[in-house]
Amino acid sequence: MNYQYNIGCSLSNLKGIREFVRHSLKQEGVPEVEMSAIVLALDEMCSNLMIHAHHCNPDHLLELHIETPSQGKLIFEIIDDGFVFDINDFHEPELDNLIHQKRKGGLGIRLVKAIMDNVEYFRRDNRNVCRLTKDVKI
Repeated sequence: MNYQYNIGCSLSNLKGIREFVRHSLKQEGVPEVEMSAIVLALDEMCSNLMIHAHHCNPDHLLELHIETPSQGKLIFEIIDDGFVFDINDFHEPELDNLIHQKRKGGLGIRLVKAIMDNVEYFRRDNRNVCRLTKDVKI
């Protein structure tokens, strides 16, 4: 199956993204624990793109595509026209530094990489594509 959701880059729209992902994954029979982790990862990626690539401009759009090419294989693509933010080029802060500095944030990318099996960035048709893949037992 294929699912698509288009949304403006306002943080208030994250709830709609979470609901769309949850509903789509329920249709595919994804277990609740896996579903919650995936929803968390996609929420984090979409919020990062909204904030860093689009400055929370609701007139800018994100497209979220979910593809299930085979049983248990999930492909998520977040497509946009914003500033490229490739999390694979991002240098994660050391946990000790975050704790010492009492910094809020900085763990989201680590979380996304821990939840998803693969995260990649590329350009297609002059647009940015963040592809996240996950294999789940259904």
